[in-house]
Formats: sequence, C-alpha cells, structure tokens
Amino acid sequence: MHSLSRPTIIGLGAIAIWATLALFTAMTGKMPPFLTTSICFALGGLVIISPAVWRRDWLKLKPTLPAFLLGLYGPFGDTVIYFAALKLAPPAEANLIHYLWPLLIVLFAAMLPGGVLRPRHLIGALMGLGALLLLVGGKLGSGATEAAWWGYGLALLGAVVWSSYSVLSRLVASSSTESLGVTILIASVLSLLLHRLLEAPYSGWSWENVMGLLGLGLGSQGLALICWDIGMKRGDVSFLGVASYATPVLSTVLLVAFGYAPASLALAAACALIVIGAMVARKG
Repeated sequence: MHSLSRPTIIGLGAIAIWATLALFTAMTGKMPPFLTTSICFALGGLVIISPAVWRRDWLKLKPTLPAFLLGLYGPFGDTVIYFAALKLAPPAEANLIHYLWPLLIVLFAAMLPGGVLRPRHLIGALMGLGALLLLVGGKLGSGATEAAWWGYGLALLGAVVWSSYSVLSRLVASSSTESLGVTILIASVLSLLLHRLLEAPYSGWSWENVMGLLGLGLGSQGLALICWDIGMKRGDVSFLGVASYATPVLSTVLLVAFGYAPASLALAAACALIVIGAMVARKG
C-alpha cells in the first residue's frame, strides 16, 4: 500500500467538509432552496477567488471556456437538480440515489486517458454503497407516488452530472482552481434570478439561518470545492470516489453528536464498511 499523494489528501479534505452539509442545511430551516444556493455560492465564490485576489494574480481568475461551462454544468447544475429531487421524493431516498455518484466516479475514471477500472476500486465502491443502504434501511420506493419516481429520476440525473463533472475536471486541469470561483459567482447570480422567478420572498431570518449559511458557503461551496477541484485534477480519482462514501456516514455521525439523530448499530456497521472499502480500494 503506497502513500497518498498531496492532491489526494487535499481531495479528502472536501469529503470531510461535506460531512457538515446536513447539519448546516438544517440550520437554514425553511429558507427557499434557490435563495440558499445563491447566498452560499456568493460566499463560496469569494473564498475560491481570494488567493488570486490577495496575490493580485488576475490572470488566474480567467477560466477557459471549457472550464467555465463545466463549472456551470457541475456545481450549479447538480445543485438545481438535487433541490428539485428533494421537493418531489422523500429526502432520505433521493439522497441515497444521488449518492450513486461516488460509484459512478470510480466507473467514469476508467475512461480517462490512462485510466483502468481495477476490481479493488469496484469492490470498495460497492462496499460504500452497501454502507449507505444500511443507513436508509432499504425503504427505497415503498409506496412511492408518481411525483416521487420523478424525484428519483432527477436524483439519478444529479448523480450522473456530479460524477461526470468531477471526472471531466481532469481534462481542464490547466484552468486554475481560483477561476472556478468566478464561475461559482456567476452561478450565484443565476440562482438569485431563479429565486426571484420561482420562490416567494423570505422574511423569517434568524441567527441560526446566518450560521447555517456561513457554514455552507465558506465550507461546502468554498473550501470544499477548492479541495475537490485539486483532488480531481491531480489526485487519485478512483480512490477519492470510493472515499466519498464516508461523507453521508460522517454526516450522520455529526447529526447524532449534535442530537439530531439517534445512534444505532447500523451506523456503526456503515462506518466499518466505509473504512474497509477504502482500504480494499487502496490496497496494492
């Protein structure tokens, strides 16, 4: 088993940060999804461009056209699709289907130049999927309405969008990570337009909302996207795909720690499966 490269370790940082997603999302309460997205993208975009602004390296803020289009397709496209899925289908089940993206990353990574699909990667990814199935208790689709099935379809589409975005990032590695921030800021404006068109104004502001937005914007849409961009462009894509299954499990652990969910044997077993799956994927 060889040591992890620096970009791969940085990519693991995104997985750790995304574990706070459920906790901070809960703090935003009943804020409209597109308003939440717009504010979080604005904060995240500012975080991502800040190194280049600090150094006054303005050239690094200019994305190439393929990188710009890919950035809109991935973070913005997946977020819009994911929120739509949660409106139509039960959240736990929609989340499970959306979390097919780590497995899809492992499969898509084999299509990259020089990429190879190794059995250990596939076994590790399937063990991660098994861990997620333990968490939701296998209730997928029981008594589902027609709207819920549309939601499931959108959740699957979101998984394809995010996984393909992640893997295709490898092909735009020449575009700086800081330039992704410009794309995210433009996505913030698009989200605000969608909020004005589709959602009612929000007036129930609280300090808990603000803390949730800061956590999501600075973390999940800021530092995490920086880490993920570096990991996907220069790290071990297949291993990061397998390791991504740690996110929903760590997220559940945090919810238990903060009193939002009960501890269970299923959670302990899921954690064990994640660790073993990552070790299997990394062996060799």
